Amino acid sequence: MSGPVSGGDHGGVLEVAGGGTLVGRVRVPGDKSISHRALLLAALADGESTIHGLSDGDDVRRTGLALQRLGAVVDGLDGPGPVVVRGGRHRLAAPDGPLDLGNSGTGMRLFAGLVAGVTGTTTLVGDDSLSGRPMDRVAVPLRAMGATVDGTGERCLPPLVVTGGRLVGIDYRLPVASAQVKSAVLLAGLDADGETVVHEPVPTRTHTEELLAAAGADIDVAVEGEGRVVRVRRSTLRPGDTTVPGDPSQAAFWVVGATLVPGGAVDVEGIYLGPQRTGFVDVLVRMGADIEVRPTAGGAGSLSCRYAALRGTVVRAEEIPSLDEVPILAVAAAVARGETRFCDVGELRVKESDRLQGTADLLAAFGARATVEGDDLVVAGGAVLAPGRVDARGDHRMAMAAAVAGAACPRDGAVTTITGWGAVGTSYPGFAEDLSALSRGEAA
Repeated sequence: MSGPVSGGDHGGVLEVAGGGTLVGRVRVPGDKSISHRALLLAALADGESTIHGLSDGDDVRRTGLALQRLGAVVDGLDGPGPVVVRGGRHRLAAPDGPLDLGNSGTGMRLFAGLVAGVTGTTTLVGDDSLSGRPMDRVAVPLRAMGATVDGTGERCLPPLVVTGGRLVGIDYRLPVASAQVKSAVLLAGLDADGETVVHEPVPTRTHTEELLAAAGADIDVAVEGEGRVVRVRRSTLRPGDTTVPGDPSQAAFWVVGATLVPGGAVDVEGIYLGPQRTGFVDVLVRMGADIEVRPTAGGAGSLSCRYAALRGTVVRAEEIPSLDEVPILAVAAAVARGETRFCDVGELRVKESDRLQGTADLLAAFGARATVEGDDLVVAGGAVLAPGRVDARGDHRMAMAAAVAGAACPRDGAVTTITGWGAVGTSYPGFAEDLSALSRGEAA
């Protein structure tokens, strides 16, 4: 296997040899979703906050740099230690030029909610992939609150131009479950007149609500049918000390990797095990995977996974609301006995790439069979993976799924070639080193 490719560009090539029985212990980067939110709330809080374990990916680094441009003081982004943020609304002002959020859809949607309450006009830009991702779902509620939000075309494609000012609370029902849109509205609601209410049809990840409550926001959450309703009032946030646990979506790659090849045995330590983030574990256990969940304090814990023969299943979208784990679950489904159907996953079309068709193409590159039927992904199962060539299409999760599939191929001298490997730098810069160490049984 070649060395890792670093940086936030989408170039670079990784070659992965087959026969990779994954053995050892590994720690994944700090949770990306929590990292974004911890930085944003620290920038809003009056005083100095310290964040430990922040994700070292390019997406989160760009969030920190963008907050500096808005006026917050952010120290330690490029170091191994904690990040210190000195914030407060009095510090924040619309910047002279655009805020470049790179490949981060989370960053752009959350920043839209934050700058909706900042006087002046802020322009949010990103790379080619992010520039093709629709922002209409966040633009609609923010406009209803009194912000001006402009993009390109009906889907409001970036660059996103947000003119903030005096906001009013709204009662908003999400048309599609989205933690990003929910969070954007709640961030805007912190500085809005009256109460802001968000109804979600199914529960999505709760990081924003948890962090807001910890920072002293006037917020409450209640069950509503099969979903939840979140209410927030104008609030002044207090600074604090936050530790970011490991990212369960990144852990999913190692869990599946251990499951695929006889002898596989991986412990992923220190990850977030809270609501709406570990649905992939339930899916894999239903498929026959050997996974032990070991909770510790503060919603974190570890996953111990061993090789097991898998069987096909039906996966409902609400089991994994973000759909982030679908590409790597599809790799597991490719070798499982029998068909696996991922239902109602059309939202994959508007991720960093078209992950719906892209996942089918990725499996085909390894000799597996998968088809897209409307908004469903159907994986035939029973494949013997063979080394292939995969274009990651600027998508970090597609690149990492391809690397795990390549390692699970038989060791016959051929290698899997992944182009566009640089995209992995957005979320998990050390993935190639960890894969290599686990393949050699040297990870500890």
